[in-house]
Amino acid sequence: MKIINFGIIWLAMSVVGCAKDAQPDPTTTTPTSPTNSPTDINNTVGFGILNKVKGIWNGPVISTTPLGSYPEWIVDFRPISAHQISAKNELDTLNDIHMSLFIAKYNGEYRVCFRNGGSFAGQTRVSYFLVDSVAETSTHSYYRFSEIIKGKDRAYTEFLFKNDSMIVTSYTNKYNMLPTAELHKTWKAKLQNLTSCEAAVSHFEFPQKTLTKDFTATFNGQTEAVYYSITGGDPYPEADQPYLGKTTVNYMYSGGLVPDYTKKVFVMICTQPLISGMGVNTANLKTRSRYVILSADDADYVFNYMHPGTYYVYAMYDSDENGVFSSGDWVSSSNTSFTLSAEGTAQTTVQINFNLP
Repeated sequence: MKIINFGIIWLAMSVVGCAKDAQPDPTTTTPTSPTNSPTDINNTVGFGILNKVKGIWNGPVISTTPLGSYPEWIVDFRPISAHQISAKNELDTLNDIHMSLFIAKYNGEYRVCFRNGGSFAGQTRVSYFLVDSVAETSTHSYYRFSEIIKGKDRAYTEFLFKNDSMIVTSYTNKYNMLPTAELHKTWKAKLQNLTSCEAAVSHFEFPQKTLTKDFTATFNGQTEAVYYSITGGDPYPEADQPYLGKTTVNYMYSGGLVPDYTKKVFVMICTQPLISGMGVNTANLKTRSRYVILSADDADYVFNYMHPGTYYVYAMYDSDENGVFSSGDWVSSSNTSFTLSAEGTAQTTVQINFNLP
């Protein structure tokens, strides 16, 4: 019974949590210059976003990139210090992204900084943005982050919150090939879960108005705050960011299942178990935190910069290569759990053990 029901989980992945209703309208918000004194850390510009963005979010992406659009993107934002929040995601071994928001000092002012970096088709890029426009009302909150040196003509990202919805829209001038930044992608997300971040919020008494990075002289002499090597010159590389750990997930096939190594395996990590007794707790699909698509012969994957906590991991061999559960696919059929400590390492093995009829 557990095995059959687990198939429902993979089918539901394509429909549960997609944000298609009650989205905020970005045209209702006009960017405004901050009126406080940003030279005082107690008046940090954009501080409100640190509290707004926490939690697991999910929704469709409309993209002009070669990756195209896709029906859902899951992001698990949690605090990693009293004044920083982050999320790491991966699509496969060549495409990943690490986002973080933190308090920075630049030109004598305290503003929230948005670090956005990762690997795209195997090529790395890290960009730094400072908040320059904020609008916070009783119905919605808006924050615009522009590239630190060249400003919004180079690149910028907008966050718009309303109730349990968030729209993130990014713009770029495509490596300085355009005179101004144009639409890059739009992510329309709904809040799925807040309990997964509660431990970190409590641990750090998050958020607090304390400094994460002093960028006073960091970008002197540079033409833009964009780096094309994660290890070359990045002023705040992933390896220097606190609290996060890494987990190696191994997957194996039970006897009798012989994979075609040209096909794919989907590995999914949740913060709550999906299988309960003789059934499936579909509500816990909202606690999906990380996932990756691998070659059937990869055998393992390291999830870097992972939030501490207890997780449950599941795997599916996509026999018919359609990207969702269907007859003939192979799946794991139990809750495989592991716990990761702060700045620690963990390892677990999930068994793909049943050929679905």
